[in-house]
This record gives sequence, C-alpha cells and structure tokens, in this order.
Amino acid sequence: MTDLLRRYFQLDKYGTTVRTEIVAGMTTFVTMAYIIFVNPAMLADAGMPREAAFAATIWAAAITMFFMGLWANMPVALAPGMGINAFFAYTVVLGMGLPWQTALGAVFISGIVFLVLSLTRLREVIIRSVPMNLKLAISVGVGVFIAFIGLKGAGIVVADPVTLVTLGHLGHAPTLLSLFGLLLMAALMTLRIRGAILIGMLITTVAGILVGAGPVPDGIGGIVSLDVPSFMPTFLKLDVMAAIEYGLISVLFTMTMVDLFDSMGTLIGVSRKAGLMDSRGEIRGLGKALIVDSCGTILSGLMGTPAVTSYVESSAGVADGGRTGLMAVTAGVLFLVSLVFAPLAGIVQSYSTAPALIMVGALMIQDIRGITFDDVSEGLPAFLTVITIPLTYSIATGFGIGFISYVLLKTITGRIREVSAVMWVVAFCFGINFALR
Repeated sequence: MTDLLRRYFQLDKYGTTVRTEIVAGMTTFVTMAYIIFVNPAMLADAGMPREAAFAATIWAAAITMFFMGLWANMPVALAPGMGINAFFAYTVVLGMGLPWQTALGAVFISGIVFLVLSLTRLREVIIRSVPMNLKLAISVGVGVFIAFIGLKGAGIVVADPVTLVTLGHLGHAPTLLSLFGLLLMAALMTLRIRGAILIGMLITTVAGILVGAGPVPDGIGGIVSLDVPSFMPTFLKLDVMAAIEYGLISVLFTMTMVDLFDSMGTLIGVSRKAGLMDSRGEIRGLGKALIVDSCGTILSGLMGTPAVTSYVESSAGVADGGRTGLMAVTAGVLFLVSLVFAPLAGIVQSYSTAPALIMVGALMIQDIRGITFDDVSEGLPAFLTVITIPLTYSIATGFGIGFISYVLLKTITGRIREVSAVMWVVAFCFGINFALR
C-alpha cells in the first residue's frame, strides 16, 4: 500500500513520504475542524435542519478533498467557507427573507458560473481587473462581518433602539463563557498550539456544561454515535428556478466573486509556502485545483450547504511537510470519521461558536495591512467596502458600494484609464440593483 501511495501521489518527486503526508493531513484537519460545528450552527439560524446541515458539511468537504487530492494532487483542504456561509445565512436567507432552498439554488448557479470561469480565460481577466486594494478590502470586510456576528451571538453586542447597537450584559453566563472561550483561543494560538479554535470551542462547551449553561450529554452516546446523521433532508432540496425568478444577480455575483478571490488567494499562498510555484509565478495544478473548487461549490448546492472553498488552514499541514494530494485525502477521511460526533454538534452552543467566529474575523482582518490608504481614490473605496459590509449586514452591499465608489472617484479625478471594462460592468450592474431596491 505504501508503494502504491508513493507512486500515485509522486511522493518521491516532491521530496516527501507517506508518513509526512498523513501527519500533515491530520494537522490540517485539527486546525479546520471547527467548521464542522460552526457551519451547522449558522445554517440552523437560517432555518435549516441542524443534523442534516452537519452531515452535508462533512460530506461536501470530504468528497471535494478526495477530488482535490486524487485528481489535482494538491495539498489543499476544502470545506464550506467562512464568509460565504455568513452571507448565505444572514444576508440571503434572514436579510432578504428568501427560503434556504432558494439560497441553495443560488449556490448551485454560482458554482456553474465559477466552473465556466475556471475553464476559460475569463478567470484571469476578472482577477486582474479588480484592484488589489478592493480584493483585500473584501477579505477584511468579510472578517469584520463574521466577527460582528460572533459578538452578537456572544451577547457582547446587542441591539439598542437609540444607538442601534450597544454593549450587552457581560455578567450573563453565556457571555462570560464566550469571553472565556475567546481568551482561551487567543492564548492557545499565541502558544502556537495546533487546533486552537477547535480546542477552545470544546473546552468552552465543557465549561458551559459544568456551570449549567449548556445541555448535559446523555452518557457516551450523547457525544459519539455510530448512528450517523443523514444529509437527505437537504439533499437536492435546492430551488434553482426560484433563484432565477428572483433575479438574484447581486447574490450570484457576490457568491462567485468571494469564492473566486478566496480560492485564488488561498491556492497561491499555500502553493508558495509548499514550494509549488516556479520562478515565473506558475503554480503546479492551479487550473485543476480551481476546477475542483468550482465543482465543490456545485456539489454544495446539491447536498445542502454554502459553497465549499479552499481553506487557508491548509498552510498548517504544508508547514508540517505536506506537499501532495495525500494530505488532502487524509483530511477528507478524518472529516468522514467525525460523522460519529454528530451528537456533540447539538451540545455545542452559541457561546462556544461565537468566539470562534470572532477569532476567524480577527485573522481575516490582517489583510488590512496591504491596503493603500495614501491615495484617497484607492483608500476610500476600500474603506467603504470594509465598513459597509458589517453595517449593512450584507457582503453584497459592501461589494457594490466599493466598486461603484472606485469607478466614480477614478472618473471624476481624471484617472478613468485606471478603470477596467470589468469594473465598469460590475459597477453598472450594482448601480441598477441598488436603484431597483
């Protein structure tokens, strides 16, 4: 078996071993396993059956990772994306009032669009046409949005009729538990402990049980069960026609662009760290990896979860020596094994998932260091993108305002040549969408 794996994944060519790749896959799984509990919790807020969402999250991630490892042979793990799931649950379903079936239809369509872009040169055209400042601003804005959702879920930020939001009651047990979980995760990450977010969530859950703030598991069966949940309640429940009838152009555009930019950024970063980028900047297997990513989005819509995307946590496995698709396959197998922990998903409460959201947001906001604020025509659109995503509770709105303000500022300051045709088209579409609201 070892010889078969070595030949199939070309381990000798990339200077690695079966043991190294498996250990790297285990490391990657531990660092990203928090999504197994966070994603179903967010989808439950959107009205989806929690157990089915748990199963769909795992199966969509595992299947896509097998595809990534066995076909693209890339050391990249995938799962439903943070940011996309927030957009799905809180903007499309709760914000726009659309059924989750319609939102899944939009996920499926965006996957088709992403696949077409990945198979053609349009992918490169779009990526090059969007200014780097706006790309970074999108990531930062999504990070702030996710953190805001976490603060709200923790009870640290609450609604106020006068100021819209205000500080919550920090003396409440769930809020104290969330603060404890956040500090614990931060301390573990500072100490460079793998799986800090997952460990923090689990310890916070136990602490909540001990103080009576969470449900007590019914013996070992309340934690582990061989009676694994089914994804059938959400499988093929997508409503593509409803998504088309609603004319969700801005939703589709946002889903596709977030997935495209997130995937490209992650794949480039992970490939550079793994030494898979040559002197010309070409990445081995990039085309296949993006096709896998887009197919994963299509699969997500079919199974019942927001789009699967490449995870930056893959870099943890790469740091442990992962260089091939065997790392991704290992992480996929571990995702399937985690199906037996389905009962635990019902025990993990919002006070445990909220600090995870805040921590992920804190990690995503680091991209703000790359934004150029010296040039106002670049800095203001970036700032508006970052600030309007959380304040309007909509990633799509932040996208639109950022793109429109960029085009207008460049035009009125006589720098219209810096605006690409793609930017004009996107800004025009968002402008029409805003006008018809």
